[in-house]
Amino acid sequence: MVGYKFCEFLADGEGADRFAVTCFGDEPRPAYDRVQLTSYLGGRSAKDLTLADRGWYRRAGIELVVGDRVVAVDRDRRTVHSAAGRSAPYDRLVLATGSAPFVPPIDGAGLTGVFVYRTIEDLDRIRDYARNARTAAVVGGGLLGLEAAKALYDLGLETHVVEFAPALMARQLDGDGSQLLAELVRSLGVRIHTSKQTERIVAEGDARVFEFADGERLPVDMVVFSAGIRPRDELGRDCGLELGARGGIAVDDAMITSDPAIFAIGECASHCGNVYGLVAPGYRMADVAAAQLAGANKTFTGADLSTKLKLMGIDVASIGDSTTTDRDDTTYITVRDELSGVYKKLIVEQSTGALRGAVLVGDTEPYARLLQAYRSGAPLPDPPVSLVVEAGELAAAGGAEGLPDEALVCTCNDVNKGAVCAAVCGGATTIPELKGATQAGTGCGGCVPQLQRLLDAELARSGIDVRKTICEHFDFTRGELLALVKVERRKTFAEVLRHHGSGTVGCEVCKPAVASILATLYGEPAIDHQTIQDTNDRFLANIQRGGTYSVVPRIPGGEITPDALITLGQVAKSYGLYLKITGGQRIDMFGARVDDLPEIWATLIAAGFESGHAYAKGLRTVKSCVGSTWCRYGLLDSVGFAIRVEHRYKGLRAPHKLKSAVSGCIRECAEARSKDFGIIATAEGWNLYVCGNGGANPRHADLLACGLDDETCLRYIDRFLMYYIHTAAPLMRTARWLEQLEGGFEHLRAVVVDDSLGIGAQLEADLQALVDAYECEWAKVVRDPALRARFRSFANDEIPDPSVAFVAERSQKRPASGGARPAEEVGA
Repeated sequence: MVGYKFCEFLADGEGADRFAVTCFGDEPRPAYDRVQLTSYLGGRSAKDLTLADRGWYRRAGIELVVGDRVVAVDRDRRTVHSAAGRSAPYDRLVLATGSAPFVPPIDGAGLTGVFVYRTIEDLDRIRDYARNARTAAVVGGGLLGLEAAKALYDLGLETHVVEFAPALMARQLDGDGSQLLAELVRSLGVRIHTSKQTERIVAEGDARVFEFADGERLPVDMVVFSAGIRPRDELGRDCGLELGARGGIAVDDAMITSDPAIFAIGECASHCGNVYGLVAPGYRMADVAAAQLAGANKTFTGADLSTKLKLMGIDVASIGDSTTTDRDDTTYITVRDELSGVYKKLIVEQSTGALRGAVLVGDTEPYARLLQAYRSGAPLPDPPVSLVVEAGELAAAGGAEGLPDEALVCTCNDVNKGAVCAAVCGGATTIPELKGATQAGTGCGGCVPQLQRLLDAELARSGIDVRKTICEHFDFTRGELLALVKVERRKTFAEVLRHHGSGTVGCEVCKPAVASILATLYGEPAIDHQTIQDTNDRFLANIQRGGTYSVVPRIPGGEITPDALITLGQVAKSYGLYLKITGGQRIDMFGARVDDLPEIWATLIAAGFESGHAYAKGLRTVKSCVGSTWCRYGLLDSVGFAIRVEHRYKGLRAPHKLKSAVSGCIRECAEARSKDFGIIATAEGWNLYVCGNGGANPRHADLLACGLDDETCLRYIDRFLMYYIHTAAPLMRTARWLEQLEGGFEHLRAVVVDDSLGIGAQLEADLQALVDAYECEWAKVVRDPALRARFRSFANDEIPDPSVAFVAERSQKRPASGGARPAEEVGA
């Protein structure tokens, strides 16, 4: 894998046309994904695992020689010799010979029915032999051993794991983590034998019998050694290159060996005495070697061995110094849930408050943010446990959404969140496309769940419905889950997850979806569910570029008194806010610091304003023309009815945002037919249109009913909105919902107007309950000191965020960017 990656880096870089490259490999095929080897026994083919076919090498100008092992290096003549008699000269030689499986010196290791677990050919032999076997044992309880055990388990064999150490994954996990992992593995039916020293393996008929030093015996039908690796450094040793103290060809930071013409990369290399057995460090070594050959000064200074993976279906992760147990300068924070099979441990440096290491078993959702915290070296939030449990703002933000763009998502290929999001914006809509665009997920595959979440989140943010079920934690549509929650009267996310989901913490997709369901059913303010909402709902304002927030008070129907308008101007002057009149007949005030929000709201509430819910997935505005009050063409009072409609549905939570409008005549000045529901006055009464939207994919709304009086119109809107809320997928606008609704518009009309399902009264009652439960979220924060305390830039300090800066533009201000004038110059 590392040899191929070197070829890729060289082919893509500036050195591509400087070298004629010959690549030797002793396996009979091009490089393949050895990390995913277990999936080969699960049905994937060798072609599926191939990293690049022969055509790729040909197009890259690389001569590929497979099935022919290099057996000697002549450093004096700068020539390599292969087993098949080939000789190839070199100006520069790159050794990427990898490693070989370690087989302890045990009598009987060479018996028939005893295998190693390293190549596709090894797995072919294991699979063939397993057809006539019932039981198997794996020697090795580390990463590789458990991978091999998973493969044998999937083949239907009674599987045993034999480990010399007293615990599984002793290099990555502490004692408690290892113990829980062993319990989880045993619960699958795999037998664990730790602290076992194997003296010999003997053949007794068809059985292969382990004889342990403690006198116990274990008979099985076949044995697989997967007890670690040893660097394949024999070429370096035989040609006189310097070796590391524990094996491996010694290299410097440029990946150059003791011979300036020879590089070594991957598992055959020893850098500062370390041999790295993970793919990510090998890929970085390959990048450095290719860059050096191209004349760049890139270096390798060591690697973080943090890792996240799924072993036998069990999520496991370790970060940093994960096995430390007895240091005086560290504090240990442990969360253990025996019932759910979850163990989380943070190792925190006392003097700095920084994360030194972490262990996760059973739930690796916090991995990305913990890794970011570990690599940053910054003090952890207060309390640090908020990183691994559903408490505090960081945990609330979710694994992907709470990370900065520079945070690594794929450690194997060094792909950060920003690159993933950019690829989605660039057109990647599936995981294979995302892998092709970024290489993320093409290594160990442990990041694929997070990639899926990022992909879904980015697509959903673009208004694209990507899947019917909510996420990997809930095997229900939003409508199905809403019905379950409603019938069973579930009131918290934890309850819903426990009874209808999987896992213990959920994700950034299902948390807001369930919060929306709870708010929709019970009319509760979003602030009541702040630990499962995104940033906008937690702070009841839209976060803007530069880290500030917008304040958008409700102005029903666009009607406002002079005093109220003056209040908005005074607030904007007092807090230095940027003002803009929106297309929805409201006034946006931009640039508010999070710690100023409660005071701004208090002033606005005193003047009669309330939250405009510009941050919410719910009703935004009801736009109107001036109607019969002022316009000579107006047929009905569009302003008065728009105000009534807006007051009725304000605060309503829905799968996506809702917009409405009321026009006083068919000239349609309020653009009602481009809204989720629009109302147009006629001589006979109101015409009601539904399922329109503007934006990138505009759609005219369809006429649902004609000539309605005020009460009938509102009754139909009640039914329409509640039916949409009950049946739409998360983040699906009404226009897209109608396109996917079985029976289409005629079905919708039958349900809403004709009450074909007999649920009209119930839908109306559901909506009225939400109207009765309405409470202004801003007012709730203003009245409650505990809620107000949440609105500050730093969890442990009340100072404003010093990174917020503005520049002058058209007599107001905007967020500062690189090279712009400092904030002081515009009085921000």
